[in-house]
Amino acid sequence: MKTYTLHLPPDAQEGDPEALEHGALVKDGFAWGAFFFTVLWFFYHRLWLAGLGVLLALIALAVLFEILAVPPFQATLAQILFQCLIGLEANSLRRWTLRRHGRPAVDVVTASDRDEAALKAFTRWIGAPVPPRMPARPVPAPAIGAAPYGGSLPVIGLFPDAEGRR
Repeated sequence: MKTYTLHLPPDAQEGDPEALEHGALVKDGFAWGAFFFTVLWFFYHRLWLAGLGVLLALIALAVLFEILAVPPFQATLAQILFQCLIGLEANSLRRWTLRRHGRPAVDVVTASDRDEAALKAFTRWIGAPVPPRMPARPVPAPAIGAAPYGGSLPVIGLFPDAEGRR
């Protein structure tokens, strides 16, 4: 299960469906797009200051590697580790930017995917009851003639009948 935060405009009134059109649903977790596309991911999400900060950090890292004459393998490894850090913190920077622009998180939703999170967050915001989620796999029916273990029958296997505490 993943956690998502819902960010709405500052003038949004609870229950107003129009506010949802300008809302943002941000996943809490690793951002693969930020890991692979770094600065482009930040600019795509209109995170100008964070994108410029990451761009400057990448340039400073490259210049530092040149000044220190770091071998290519170690430089590549450090770059990958820096990309991992960016992937881990990208969504936090996105939430920080939204909060800075007056759009704090108004709801936190736990769901298995983005569509389910959007459905839960939007129905909570509007005030409608959340529709029940169908189980991912059908629940097996009990076997015919099988009775639940009542404790009176002997157990065959590694574990004997429950004994009292000693």
